[in-house]
Order: sequence, then C-alpha cells, then structure tokens
Amino acid sequence: MSKRFSQSAFLRPQFLRTRPPPRRSFTVGANRPNKSRWANGAAVAVISLSGLLFAMASQKPVKFDARSLAELDERTKREKGIDENSPMRLRMEQFIREQQKAIVFELEKLDGKSFREDTWSREKGGGGVSCVLQEGNVFEKAGVNISVVYGTLPKPAIAKMRVNHKNLAEADELDFYALGLSMVLHPHNPMAPTVHLNYRYFETMLPDGTPQAWWFGGGSDLTPSYLFDEDAVHFHKTLKEACDKHNKDYYPKFKKWCDEYFCNTHRGESRGIGGIFFDDLDETVADADNTFAFIQDCLKSFLPSYLPIMQKRKDMPFTAKEKEWQQVRRGRYVEFNLVHDRGTAFGLNVPGSRVESILMSLPLTASWRYMYEPEPRSREQRLVEVLKNPKEWV
Repeated sequence: MSKRFSQSAFLRPQFLRTRPPPRRSFTVGANRPNKSRWANGAAVAVISLSGLLFAMASQKPVKFDARSLAELDERTKREKGIDENSPMRLRMEQFIREQQKAIVFELEKLDGKSFREDTWSREKGGGGVSCVLQEGNVFEKAGVNISVVYGTLPKPAIAKMRVNHKNLAEADELDFYALGLSMVLHPHNPMAPTVHLNYRYFETMLPDGTPQAWWFGGGSDLTPSYLFDEDAVHFHKTLKEACDKHNKDYYPKFKKWCDEYFCNTHRGESRGIGGIFFDDLDETVADADNTFAFIQDCLKSFLPSYLPIMQKRKDMPFTAKEKEWQQVRRGRYVEFNLVHDRGTAFGLNVPGSRVESILMSLPLTASWRYMYEPEPRSREQRLVEVLKNPKEWV
C-alpha cells in the first residue's frame, strides 16, 4: 500500500437480480458451525433485523453497529439485489466477486488444474472467498482472494488515518467496512513473471449506517526473474490505456507511485518492473461513481495484460541455474511483503483476520544465498540494473 495509511464474468451492463450459481465451496474447519449454533445465530439475526425494521418504521433514530450493518447488507443482497442505487460497498463487492470468477476461470484454462475454493466468515461481520492453486502445471502457487470486513476502528487508528483523510470524523471509535480483491501468481518457469494485483474499497459509517468517509485503492505490478522488454512494454501499455480512458495524468502519476512503493529500500532496488499503484482516491480526486468506473476498467485490464505474456513464456526451456536465480528473486519478494507492505501489516493486526489469506502472497519456494551476486554483463545483472533504476516503458 502507499506511504499513506489505508486498508486495504465481467460486470453486467445492468445490475439484474439473479440467483447466484452453485459454488464449489467448503467451510474452513475452525469456522464450521454445528446445527444448534447455526439455529441460534439465525434466531439472533432475525430478532436483530426485526428490531431494526421496527425502529425505522417508527421513525426512531437507528444505531447500526458493524455486525447489524453486515446483517442488513446481507438481507439487502438476498431480497432486493444490487443496482446503481445500492450503496457503493455492495456495488463494489458484486463487481469484484464477478471478476474473481472470471479470472479464476481463465487461469484454470491456462494451467489445466482447478483452484481450491474456501469460503470463510468473520464473527463480527464479513468473510471472503479464497481461491488457491498449488503445484499446478503452470503455477507453482496462485491465489485470487476476496476479503470483506465489517469492524470498528479504535481512537488511535482514527487519529493515524486522519493524517491523510481530514474528512474522517474525530471520534472514540468508528465502524468501518473494508473490501478487497487480492491476487498473486507465482509460475514454475523462471522465464514467466510473477504478477500481483489488488483493488479495494474502504469506508467509515455514521451511526445510521450511511457512509461518513470513503476511498478506493489498488493497482497491478509485474515481477520477472528474467526481463523481456516486450513483455514490460505490453504490460504497461495495457495499464496506460485503462488509465487514459479516465485521466491522462493517472498513468504517469500511478506508475511513479508504484515504483516508489514496491521498493526494498533496505536493498535499494524495486521488487519488480512496476505497473500502477494508487491509494486514498476519495472525493478530492473524483466522485464515487467515476472512481468506481476507473477501478472497473483497471481490474478488467488484468487478463489482457498478463495472459499473452504467460502464453509466450510458460513453456520456455530453462536451466537449473536459471531456476536458482528465480528462487533468489522470490526471496526478495518475500522480504518486501513481510518488511514493507502495509497491507500485510494491517491485515495481521485486524482482530479475527484470516492469516492464511493474508500470507497467500508468499511463494511456495524461495531462497536466500549469502552474498549472492549475478555475473557481470549477464541477463541477471541487467535485471538488477533495471530494478535499481526504474525505466519508462511506454
């Protein structure tokens, strides 16, 4: 994420009410309720929602906490569906769920093996879907995850976030909603690049459940072990086209932001060859609908940006030495995620967070060799030079 603090099938032309298709999912063992617990929980939810609806009908002020808002959102999705008048959090959630399905479908076609899908829930509201593929034909490890969190920010967190968000209310606590789609793909072949993507939405709520402050963030970046200039150009060009549809200033600004953020400052080199990265896009940048449209185009650009590269690189021959270099580069990837990435730190510090989903980004294998240096004038050395001096690819 940025130097500023923040959380972390294509969209149908119309938001139609449809019955969701059957999902091949299973509940994580630790969260699987028994029938009696389920019945008690359902009863509590019915009583809670009935009370809320009675208060609304009586025109009395309604105080929504994070859990009751989560219950009301679930009821809205189930009974009314989502349209252009729905809260932005529900519109964004519907969109990224559709995109997760579309991306997983295409990656399974590429790899030939299926993702494992875990559906999980949070006690205080929210949950997610984790789609993970390990030891596939193309991908050593791949994850495409959705997380939805309803929670409460304590006063110290509010004070920290107000540094970048002056419109955030001063309060002892604030209920919040955080939603994100995160993806990391680690191919077997060292000639094929690792890719990372994250798009997210965050809002705080007033006591009546309406948004108090909101912002979007996200981006996508490429991390090759062996540099092919044409791949870098294609990846950046696709992202630039998505940005240019909305604002010609977006790509150069967000490309620079990406280069500066995804940097192992303790080594003085970037994690990869970049892409775009942005955070805290709120009403000071554009209104919510226009920013949502921008997010949609960026996320939809992922498959066209990455699949052509993988088709060219996934079956290329490689040596044991080249595989060793990939493992070293993956070690640098791990260093960034565990030392510098604020999204990882935020997730691990949210009570009730799912650690397996947060650490999904880490590769299955990596290595750290003492005083390892590439040979002069080698392909490995050229990559390091570019990582120390980021290039303008388009």
